[in-house]
Amino acid sequence: QVQVLESGGGLVQAGGSLRLSCAASGSFFSIDAMGWYRQAPGMQRELVAHIASGGNPAYADAVAGRFTISRDNAKNTAYLQMNNLKPEDTAVYYCKTDVCATSWYDCPHDYWGRGTQVTVSS
Repeated sequence: QVQVLESGGGLVQAGGSLRLSCAASGSFFSIDAMGWYRQAPGMQRELVAHIASGGNPAYADAVAGRFTISRDNAKNTAYLQMNNLKPEDTAVYYCKTDVCATSWYDCPHDYWGRGTQVTVSS
C-alpha cells in the first residue's frame, strides 16, 4: 500500500507565495513520475506540473514562469513552489504519484493524495 500526503496549502494574498509538499510512503520499488493537479469548484481536475524520475519538469501554460516543481528522490517527496499567486489559482491541489511496485517493469501504478486547499484573495 502507498500513501500520498500533501501539505503546505493555505490562504494567501494575490502576489504572495506558497510551497506545497507531497510525500509518498509505503511499500514500493521506486517512484516514477510525480505530478501536481488542481481542481477549482465546478471545474475539472487539471494538470499543473509534472516531473519525471530523472527531472524534466513540465508545466501548464497558466502557471509557467510562476510555479516550480522539484523532487527529492531520497525523501520520496515532490514540491511545488508557487510564486506571484493569482485569485484564479484558488483550488484544491492534489499530488499524483506514479509508483513502480516491484521492479522497473511493474509501473506505473497511480496513487493520489487527498488534496490541500490553496486560496488566493484579491
